[in-house]
Amino acid sequence: MSIKIKSDREIALIRDACRLAAEILERSAELAKPGVTTDEINTFVHEATIKAGAYPSPLNYHGFPKSVCTSVNNVVCHGIPSDQVLKDGDIVNIDVTCLLHGYHGDTSRTFIVGKVAPNVRKLVDAAERCLEEGVAAAYPGSHFGDIGGAIQDLADEFGYGVVREFCGHGIGRNFHEDPMVLHYRTRNRGDRIQEGMVFTVEPMLNEGAPGVYVAADGWTVFTKDGSLSAQFEHTLAMTRNGPEVLTRLD
Repeated sequence: MSIKIKSDREIALIRDACRLAAEILERSAELAKPGVTTDEINTFVHEATIKAGAYPSPLNYHGFPKSVCTSVNNVVCHGIPSDQVLKDGDIVNIDVTCLLHGYHGDTSRTFIVGKVAPNVRKLVDAAERCLEEGVAAAYPGSHFGDIGGAIQDLADEFGYGVVREFCGHGIGRNFHEDPMVLHYRTRNRGDRIQEGMVFTVEPMLNEGAPGVYVAADGWTVFTKDGSLSAQFEHTLAMTRNGPEVLTRLD
């Protein structure tokens, strides 16, 4: 594994891409409502990205056909936008990645659609808290495994399954780089985090068991037991001043 150390200039460019992705994701929240199709979300993200002078990183990435991932209910990740209509009580993860001036910025959030049952809100809130616990464990000198340990500790308190097959990743000129950032317990293992590293933390929590499967389209990832899944994601940079969450808006 070769983890690329980024210069201050590179981190500044990634910061710009991350801010754009975060702003587009924030605006897409307005579309997470009953009666909207996931394709309409895709159209919005695509047009907003192009208008900003950037390119939607998912589009044509290893053949992915759309500009954003929209994962509804029991879809864990990599959901392909379609004519699927969001309904009251759904949840939808919108995963936005922008390529701006040669560098990628990546962020996602699970939105609640209309009114949901208490157990659904509890899952979504827990997934967001797990992201924050993972971010808090990421600082220079700690192991990448400490991130997954912090996430799993909290998920275990709720009895939720932590998806193992998909993980966070390094990011920069390439959409996906080393290291793999695991979200399950591997505390005190893995490389140590150093200044200049840039990577995502993006835990996926299943309301039931952690098992998943990939659909025949080669992309859409479902929970094996049909339970709901929620995910949140930030891109982090390790700077001389400590960790900076590049996709957190002020």
